Amino acid sequence: MHPAAEHSPLGKSSEYIATYTPSLLFPIPRAAKWAELGLTAQTLPYQGVDFWNCFELSWLLPSGKPVVAIGEFAIPADSPNIIESKSFKLYLNSLNQTVFADFAALVAVLEKDLSAAAGKAVAVRVRSLNEVEAEGVAPLPGVCIDELDVTITGYEHPQPELLRCDATQVVEESLHSHLLKSNCPVTGQPDWGSVVVEYRGAALDHASLLAYLVSFRQHADFHEQCVERIFLDLQHLLRPEKLTVYARYVRRGGLDINPYRSTGPIKPDNRRLVRQ
Repeated sequence: MHPAAEHSPLGKSSEYIATYTPSLLFPIPRAAKWAELGLTAQTLPYQGVDFWNCFELSWLLPSGKPVVAIGEFAIPADSPNIIESKSFKLYLNSLNQTVFADFAALVAVLEKDLSAAAGKAVAVRVRSLNEVEAEGVAPLPGVCIDELDVTITGYEHPQPELLRCDATQVVEESLHSHLLKSNCPVTGQPDWGSVVVEYRGAALDHASLLAYLVSFRQHADFHEQCVERIFLDLQHLLRPEKLTVYARYVRRGGLDINPYRSTGPIKPDNRRLVRQ
């Protein structure tokens, strides 16, 4: 378990406060998890963003009438802190009985508070249900590898030794799987997700990638660190010209988390998937 997470509200009984309380936000430094992967803030081999989408966002107008909307929060992958997910939910719930004049007033407060907790500027979008509904459900790019015939025996820890590639071939392709699962390192609850690998480099054996992704099934770690581990293991194997790894996790408590990591600039498609 991350040492800071022991002091967070995750896995503990919590009072739900319905009026604005920014102190509910609980930052967790990324440094300890980066260190586990042999990284520091100065040596990150990727850039990216963590998209958090909130489907339980509500507040009051000056008339007392409630509003519901959907929030999108973009936290830089190199921010000093992540925000512990339950504290994030408790904070958002504290807006339920709080008055804001309009979307812009709400966004200004969210950007201020979330940026302070993350330690770097967080971009916020608040959209109406009609706007999000019009976007529809997005498919994942490339080839789905889930129907490949693989034999899997280990689920406790990621097994990068399962990965195989053909270094005599250089390919550019997008692959995805819906079989990613890991467990919360604090509560043990399952985290379900879909993962995408886009790269140009030595030809990755698709079946070995699937077996490797399934080896996360009982692994205990936060969403962000799972994606970073996948990125680093593939980078080590493929020595790619370019590599992007991202995961679209199923929401819990009205929030889904979607970490993106890439060797270069990316323009993520944050439309929800069918399971989100």
